[in-house]
Amino acid sequence: MRALRIAVVGCGAMGSVYAGRLAAAGNAVYVADPWPDHIAAIAAHGLRVEGPRGDAVVRVATDRTTIDAPFDLVVIAAKSLDIAAAAQTAHALAGRETVVLTIQNGLGAAEIVANIIGEQRLAIGIAGGFGAKLAAPGHVVHNAMQLVRFGPYGSLPIDRLTTIASAWSAAGFNVEVRADIARIQWEKLICNVAFSGPCVIAGTTVGDVMDDPNLGPISRSAAIEAYDVARALGIGLGIDDPIAHVRAFGESVRGAKPSTLIDIERGRPSEIDFINGAVAREAERIGVRAPINTTITAFVKRLEHDRVHRGAHVAEFNTLLS
Repeated sequence: MRALRIAVVGCGAMGSVYAGRLAAAGNAVYVADPWPDHIAAIAAHGLRVEGPRGDAVVRVATDRTTIDAPFDLVVIAAKSLDIAAAAQTAHALAGRETVVLTIQNGLGAAEIVANIIGEQRLAIGIAGGFGAKLAAPGHVVHNAMQLVRFGPYGSLPIDRLTTIASAWSAAGFNVEVRADIARIQWEKLICNVAFSGPCVIAGTTVGDVMDDPNLGPISRSAAIEAYDVARALGIGLGIDDPIAHVRAFGESVRGAKPSTLIDIERGRPSEIDFINGAVAREAERIGVRAPINTTITAFVKRLEHDRVHRGAHVAEFNTLLS
C-alpha cells in the first residue's frame, strides 16, 4: 500500500504515539501542538517513542510546508477541552477528500468537530487498553497497545476508512473498523463514568473505588444510570449486565488513576464534562433524569475549581517572591 500524508493535531502523549508509529511505518507525518518545548525538541532531535516494541527516534515534520498538500488523514488527538481550537487547525489542513479522525475520551467532542469541519468527512476513533505519558519534551513512553476502533461519525462511507485502517495496522496498531461506533463509545463511557468521577472524589485508584464500601455502590450506580440513558437513546448496546461489564474493566486497570484525577492533581482542568457530565447532558436532552452522574459531575467541578485556582494563586505568590 502507498504511504499516506498524515497530520496529527494535538501531539501530546497519545498523539505522539500515533505520530511516531505512523511515521516509523513510512508515512509522511506532520505534527502540531501548542506546547512549544515539545515541538522544538521534535524539530531538533526527532520524536522518541519508547514502548513494548522498543525505543526509537523517528523523524516527523513540524513545518507544514515540508509535506505536499492535501493530507490524506488528519488525526485530532487533542483533549476534549481543547477540541474546538484543534478542530479549527484540522479544518485548515484538510482538503475536500481528507478523512478527519478525532480520538478523545468520553462523549461530545465529535459533535464540536463536526460543526467545524463537516460531518461528511469525520470519523471517530476509540483507543482501548493502552496509555501513554510524555517523559520529556520530544519523548513519549507508552504501554501495550490493545485495540483502536474507527467508525464514521455521519455520512462518511465506511469503505473510506479501509485504507486508513490498513495504514494503522501496518504501524503496529490492532485496528477494527466498526459501523456501530456509537455503541462502542457508550460501552466505553459506561466504564469511564464508573471510575472517572468517583476516583477524583476519593483521590485514589480504580481498585480502591471498586473495593470501597461507600464509593463502590456510587460507582456502580453511575454505570447503571449511563446504561439506562444509552438504552433510552436507542443505542444498541452489546452488554446485558453493566455491573459485570464495569467490573471486568476495573479489574484490568486496578492500580490506575483515571486521567481526570491526574489532571486535577496537576492543577489542570479535567474532561469531566465529556464523561460523567456527558451522561447528565444526554439525559437532559431526551427528558430523563441522571441524578447520580449529575451529582458526581458537580462534586468534581467544585474540586477542580478549588485545585486549579489554588494552584494559580500559589504560582502568582511564588512569582511575587522571586
